[in-house]
Amino acid sequence: MSSTWPSTLEERIDRLESLDAIRQLAGKYSLSLDMRDMDAHVNLFAPDIRVGKDKVGRAHFKAWQDSTLRDQFTGTSHHLGQHIIEFVDADHATGVVYSKNEHECGPEWVIMQMLYWDDYERMDGQWFFRRRLPCYWYATDLNKPPIGDMKMRWPGREPYWGTFHELFPSWREFWAQRPNKDELPEVAAPAPLEQFLKTIRRGTPAPKMRVR
Repeated sequence: MSSTWPSTLEERIDRLESLDAIRQLAGKYSLSLDMRDMDAHVNLFAPDIRVGKDKVGRAHFKAWQDSTLRDQFTGTSHHLGQHIIEFVDADHATGVVYSKNEHECGPEWVIMQMLYWDDYERMDGQWFFRRRLPCYWYATDLNKPPIGDMKMRWPGREPYWGTFHELFPSWREFWAQRPNKDELPEVAAPAPLEQFLKTIRRGTPAPKMRVR
């Protein structure tokens, strides 16, 4: 983030208003998705949103979302958890938001835990999603706890690994080695202001997205 923003009272107020607008953006995403208002949903994203490898624009995104929601689920409910937002500059921000979801999939009721890694951009005074990267921990029928490996267990599909921990090297490092109980561990310096997410991710590239 710029070392000079926000510096004035007006910029500080703008930052507070932007924080609220971005939180509202996440809430609107869940509501429009669950109510299947595809126009309201895709309009939360930048007009030139990338869809797949070679498509750009809200119309392509609407077509993709319609197919995904119509063919895979009867109904859904997305419940938001904690939301961390950090600014790159006055018009760009990143965020992580937890989401606990429920899906009606024919005869099975699938529950899911995930997080979104978000990039936000303000255009013409309005905040939009520039990108949402979904990272899943598990998806499973309500009556089948996802114990063990490959916790993504959609009805009628082979189980596969989620990406819930993939952006965060600390997960692998934590389990790779137990510290010596006779030695005090080192403690790294705190992350700089507005760089908690950047610090915890450490430049890890985005994993390959799998939604369907």
